[in-house]
Amino acid sequence: MLALTFANKDDYDKILEDDTIDIEGLLAFAPNKALQVVLNHADGSIETIQVNHTYNQQQIEWFKAGAALNIIRREFESNQ
Repeated sequence: MLALTFANKDDYDKILEDDTIDIEGLLAFAPNKALQVVLNHADGSIETIQVNHTYNQQQIEWFKAGAALNIIRREFESNQ
């Protein structure tokens, strides 16, 4: 789960029950760098909102790896 906060609190009201959501910017995910959330509405319209996070570089690496345990296992296996 990726904990994000709205850059503009009013954007919360733009999310509809049947939306599908894409998060843009994850390949460049970095500390203090905002992400974009694309709301794909059922009527075919699209809205993009900015979201923030408080992750540091280590936490971002954990997210990209799927979990901290995946990194620990990879490091353990490479030392064997």
